[in-house]
Amino acid sequence: MTEQAARESARSPGVESLAKELRRVDGGIRFRRTLLQTLFILVIVAAVAVLVATLIFPVLRIYGSSMAPTLREGEIVFSVKVSEARRGELVAFYYGNKVLIKRCIGVPGDLIDLDEAGTVFVNGEALAEPYLSDKALGECDIELPFQVPDGRFFVMGDQRATSIDSRNTLVGCIASEQLIGRITLRIWPFGRAGSIR
Repeated sequence: MTEQAARESARSPGVESLAKELRRVDGGIRFRRTLLQTLFILVIVAAVAVLVATLIFPVLRIYGSSMAPTLREGEIVFSVKVSEARRGELVAFYYGNKVLIKRCIGVPGDLIDLDEAGTVFVNGEALAEPYLSDKALGECDIELPFQVPDGRFFVMGDQRATSIDSRNTLVGCIASEQLIGRITLRIWPFGRAGSIR
């Protein structure tokens, strides 16, 4: 082999180095493809989770103290979409551009009455309310006894002295179209996590 052929051989890449470079480039392409597929899957999963959380199982944060002691400010709750409320359930509903959470006290046709001490009567019977810390008449400007209209629900906060709810004509009874869902589970803080009654 001449000196010039040896120099050219030293300068030109060998088969092994070409194969090594090809494997490196191919590995980079596979890595980018895998990364893009993973990101695509994550975006799809996140979009589905947001849709489910918004449309079927809304997650809500508690603001204010109208539902104390049952729900406290800053807690995060999970709800299930419903079209009708049942007596005793906690429900979330739209009020203007806000979301409120109250307890359903009366359903269509129920006769609601309150005495000066804040005891609630539904269809003539005193309502057992173990979830209350204090009873109060609160800001009540409706004429009592009050009959719940068709397609409406009478709701009250558990903090009766301060809650503005169906006892006040400002809020009134809520329509089924306003309902977001039934509050079923507290998910934050972890120390108080669990089902809600």
